[in-house]
Amino acid sequence: MSSAVLSIGSNIGDRLAQLRSAVSGLAPYLTAASPVFQTPPWGPVRQQPFLNAVLLVSDPEASPADWLERAQACEQAAGRTREQRWGPRTLDVDVITVDGVVSEDPVLTLPHPRAAERAFVLVPWWSVDPEAQLPGRGSVLELMQALPAEEVAAVRLLPGAELRP
Repeated sequence: MSSAVLSIGSNIGDRLAQLRSAVSGLAPYLTAASPVFQTPPWGPVRQQPFLNAVLLVSDPEASPADWLERAQACEQAAGRTREQRWGPRTLDVDVITVDGVVSEDPVLTLPHPRAAERAFVLVPWWSVDPEAQLPGRGSVLELMQALPAEEVAAVRLLPGAELRP
């Protein structure tokens, strides 16, 4: 069984609808979805806040490359363009980890090289899997606790927002 953790985010247009489109696209593989959180943008580009969530997915036939292909298909379906690094986006789907694999493959580095530094990944992930481990880095809870408290506090639960296929 191949299991993966995917981080989804949107800050353009109907952000919640964009997240739901990713859930729909991945519905055959979905085992759990975190609550939706509103988060400040990350990086040097001035932009609107994001909605973020984490999806736990599994498929006995999938490889890490398959998860990347499925993530990119969801982004393409949402009209994602890659014009500016860390810029606004309709939908971002990142492969965080797959089956505990550690790989420096330039096409898909696993685990995601910056996941341990991002509250917008760790907080939703921990909310859906409190025992989660980031391969080679440790427990998601400990990684989250190591971040500046204001970064973690800025990841706020969005009441009433649900992700369903």
